[in-house]
Amino acid sequence: MALTGQVSAASRLLHLSQPAVTAQVRQLERECGQPLLIRTARGVQVNDAGRALLEYAQRLHQILEEASLAVAGEEALQGELVLAASTTIASYVVPELLASFVRGHRGLQVRLEVGNTAQVLGWVAEGQVPLGLVEGHARAAHIRLERYLDDELVPVVSSRAPAELLRIRTVEALQRVPLIWREPGSGTRAVLERALRKAGVRRGLQAGDLQMGSTEAIKGAVALGLGVGFLSRWSIQEELASGRLQRLTVPGLTVARAFSWVLPVEAPSGLAGHFLRHARAVPPQR
Repeated sequence: MALTGQVSAASRLLHLSQPAVTAQVRQLERECGQPLLIRTARGVQVNDAGRALLEYAQRLHQILEEASLAVAGEEALQGELVLAASTTIASYVVPELLASFVRGHRGLQVRLEVGNTAQVLGWVAEGQVPLGLVEGHARAAHIRLERYLDDELVPVVSSRAPAELLRIRTVEALQRVPLIWREPGSGTRAVLERALRKAGVRRGLQAGDLQMGSTEAIKGAVALGLGVGFLSRWSIQEELASGRLQRLTVPGLTVARAFSWVLPVEAPSGLAGHFLRHARAVPPQR
């Protein structure tokens, strides 16, 4: 729960029932002699004691991972780890995961295939890659999806955008301004279209809209004042901090989504299985 912020998400990640997860956390708090979490109506957050314990737990996991490979022998250090990820995740999530994994496994080679959500689903379903990460609500035959990280698509404009963009405060205003979309087949686009419909924004592509094939392309178009872009909160930390981009506050519109593992019906084995276990235990922080 320290990493997911919700009991339900933690139970899915651990493959346990919600009561079982809650019971284990309470037992841990009794053993520590103090609360580790701050419980709110929106979920849970770690307090100072919880953060300290989490840091030790993550360090311990890394040591155990290294010990596991050391005991397994040199053969386990050889070979190529093959992964697939949709573009946003490949740019802003996978590098941190790989850094923490290969740090102790220097003998590995890594190949990361990058495509949109539909492509990654197809690659895993066809057996071209053993493991993938995608955004959005996706379904395909011969695979299963496992929720991994929470995300949100944030409406942003250039800090130097035209006044009509900077003044957007309602979902209705989005009907009248250019939007910058991802390409068809993108998980980001599918999630955005669904959230806009739910908020009452009934529109598709219209005059002035743009379609871009990557997060970086959308960032560039937004920075030039060409419209409103919806970008993953994982991807815009530097731009918001520098003031290059500005987040819009649009009451009634929340574009929540999750990053999910794409898995074959049978659990991945070998290097892919080892990497998956590592990533589950030590997810990136943002």
